[in-house]
Amino acid sequence: MALVSGANRGIGRAITGALCERGAAKIYAAARDPRTLEDLARRYGHRLVPLRLDVTDADQVAAAAATATDVDLLVNNAGAYEPTDLTAETIVDVARREMEVNYFGALRMVRAFAQTLERRGGVVVNIGSAAGLSNVPSQPTYSASKAAQHSLTQALRALWTARGVAVHGVYPGPVDTEMTRDLPPEFEKAPAGAVATRVLDGIEAGDEDIFPDPFAVSLGAQFHSSPKATERQLAALATPTPR
Repeated sequence: MALVSGANRGIGRAITGALCERGAAKIYAAARDPRTLEDLARRYGHRLVPLRLDVTDADQVAAAAATATDVDLLVNNAGAYEPTDLTAETIVDVARREMEVNYFGALRMVRAFAQTLERRGGVVVNIGSAAGLSNVPSQPTYSASKAAQHSLTQALRALWTARGVAVHGVYPGPVDTEMTRDLPPEFEKAPAGAVATRVLDGIEAGDEDIFPDPFAVSLGAQFHSSPKATERQLAALATPTPR
């Protein structure tokens, strides 16, 4: 049984569909507005359970955990990105909104589902970003929120592996979703469906860190070889590249 947050669009929608195609018995497809999941529910029938969930709302997170007590795969996919720069008057507010979803949202979810996942020997998948490995200066606050999420993933892995819970971090590069619609054509975007396939393959293979597209594979290899070289490469990018 799986729960995917932000299942109504982008990577979350693709992962939800891929899980159904691979025969998942039940998937809680979570979104702030369950009406945006109606077409998925029609396509996959009773196996797909629409769930109202805003990960910034503690009461909704608690209600989701009380409802989905049979979850053994938790995919923290809900994400927020707002273009900004360090000179913007609104940058602190933007940073708070991104951190509230990308970090605190994931933290709320893992806390709420901790007992269920431990009882069932479950799996946590945090959909991060390549920008969380080294800051992209043209998207400073988004990168910071994803870096915080990456740190959370590392902490969960250290604390939960001994309790029988597997923890995976996913670090995509540019993916063809609504969030990347304003990227210039020179940025090659990976199809969301292909990314979803690579994510599920990585989970099945037991990969702790999953780089699900060509940009991510290249950046991940460079990051493991030389974090400083990765920092310089991303600093040279003049255009934001959110997941």
